Formats: sequence, structure tokens, C-alpha cells
Amino acid sequence: MAILRGKESYILLVTTLMLSIIGIIFVYSAGTYWSAVHYSGKMPFYMKQSLYFAVAIVVFLITIRLNILKEQSFWKMAYIFSLILLVLVLIPGIGLVRNGSQSWIGLGPLTIQPAELTKITVIVYMSHILAQHKTGTSIINWRHGLILLLPVVLIMLQPDFGSVFILVVSVFLLFFVAGYPLKLYAVFMIAGIAGLAGLIITAPYRLKRIEAFIDPWVDPLGSGFQAVQSLMAIGPAGIFGHGLGQSRQKFLYLPEPQNDFIYAIILEEVGLLGGLVILALFVLTIYAGYKFAVRAKTRTSYYAIIGLVTMLAVQAFLNIAVVIGLVPVTGVTLPFISYGGTSLVTMWLIIGIIYQLAK
Repeated sequence: MAILRGKESYILLVTTLMLSIIGIIFVYSAGTYWSAVHYSGKMPFYMKQSLYFAVAIVVFLITIRLNILKEQSFWKMAYIFSLILLVLVLIPGIGLVRNGSQSWIGLGPLTIQPAELTKITVIVYMSHILAQHKTGTSIINWRHGLILLLPVVLIMLQPDFGSVFILVVSVFLLFFVAGYPLKLYAVFMIAGIAGLAGLIITAPYRLKRIEAFIDPWVDPLGSGFQAVQSLMAIGPAGIFGHGLGQSRQKFLYLPEPQNDFIYAIILEEVGLLGGLVILALFVLTIYAGYKFAVRAKTRTSYYAIIGLVTMLAVQAFLNIAVVIGLVPVTGVTLPFISYGGTSLVTMWLIIGIIYQLAK
């Protein structure tokens, strides 16, 4: 493949392939019993994940050949389209409600999560706008804030705090790389704290999540249930775990273990050592991604790759932090590994965009 030049190209491709294959293995281990109990007669999760993986690879192979992905006009239209999807998902009868969030659109047997696409379009479109900044003039522009604010408001209406957090952190780092002054981040932090307080006031269940984070055993059968079951999976596993396929918490203790808490099952079955291998693969993926940014030929590509890799990194480590109890529970998938077609295809779409922009 002509685009595979330099060791970072091989590292990025190999690590993402390994993470995806590991994902299928653990979706099989973590989700087979849950699938048999709750979705009897339907295609098992691991078979669906294998199909999603095949589709994701096709999407990747198509994406790396689309030169239009370097055009600002394309990303402007993609940004507008993603906003339309975010509006549609909020309309009853179009948007599907799962676990208290109206975040999906049903297309026959398939479902898509518009917020996943939106994170990509915002970052790449913002990169084009920031790259137009002329040296010596003020980079601060109300337009930047508006491009970010519109999707943030629409995603919070679902609500999906995890996606908002990932998007905001990724864009703020993009602002920093583009030259936003450090003193402005104090304003961002104050606004963020005020916004978080407002979210807690308007939705008291978020306060319960924070209380459960501080001490999940206060309400182990309610708000602290997922955190407690995750820690019960991790704690006894030790360095080597109970063995592949030998998880106990997947037997209807940890809810939907093939999704957001799949890392807990990984730690339970292959222990700290296996968990560190997963972390190492993510670190190598992020390292290779940033190396792609360094070799980018244009400032737009540099900003876009930085933003996309940061988004992947924030999502991975946010998921892991939730599983091991470092932050309150929020619904974020583990990239390449958690069950779900939208998540897996989106991750490979990101990798394809990175390869294309680095040409």
C-alpha cells in the first residue's frame, strides 16, 4: 500500500488491528452468556462484531483513497450534516432511547450514533478554520466557539456527557496547539465548572453518580452498582487473572459486560499483565498517530490529526479510568474493543482519515 511509509505507519496499522481482534475475542468471552439470556435466537454479539470489523476495514480502505477529505468544503457540509443528525435523533419516533439516553437513530436492523460522527466533523472542520489564522493577528474568534457550542448543546440534550467531555477536551487541546493564550484556559475552567454545576442541578442523577464515585458501597445495588461489580471483577484477578473465558462477573452481575465495562472483564480474565498489554497497544497507537501529525504536509492536516488522535486517546483512557474507579461512571466505549458497530466503524474511519491527511 503506497501510503505505508515509515515505522509509524506500520505501528498504527498493527496496533489497531490487534486491538480490534482482541475486541472480538473478549466480546465473545464477555457477551456470549448475556446474549444467550437476553437475545435468545438472535446472532451472537461476537458474530456481529466480526461483521462490524469487516465493514470497518472496508470503510478504512475506502477512506484512505478519498482525496476529497482534504477539502474544507467537504468538511463544512459534513459538519452541517452531523448537526442535522443530532437534531433528528432528538425527535420522538426517529431517535431511539437506550439506558436513558436518546442517542441513536434506527435504520432497519442497524443503528447509528450521530455523536460519534459529529466528534470527527467538528475536529476536522475546526482544523480548517484554525489553519486560516494569519500569524500576528489575534486567533481568538467567536466563530470557533460557535462551531463547538452548537453540537455540544445538541449532544447534551440526549444527554451524552461522555461524548461532550471527549469533544470539548479534544477541541481545547486543538486551540492550545493553534496558539490560544494560556490565560484563556482559566476562563474555560471557570465556565466548565459552572456548566458542570448547572448540569448537576438540572439532572440530580449526575450527583448520585458523583456520590457513587466517592463511595460506591453507599448504594451498591443502585447508583454504585456498576462501579462495585467492576471492582469485584478486577480485585481478585491479580497479575495473571482467572484465565481466558473464566470471568465470573459476566454471568449477569456486571450489566452488559461486552460494552462500556469490557476492560473489567479483560482484567478479570487475563489480569494486570493483560491489562497492561492493552494499555501498551493504546500508547503505541497514540504515539504513531502523533508521529503522523508531525509529518503532515499542511497546517490543516497537522491540526486535524492532532485533534483526532487526542480524541481517541481521551476516549480510551476515560473508559479505563471509569472501569478502575478513577472517575465517575459515564457511558463511553473502549475504542476498537467494546461491542458496537458505530464505535468500531468510527474508530477505523478515524484511522483512515489520519492516513489520508498524512499523505
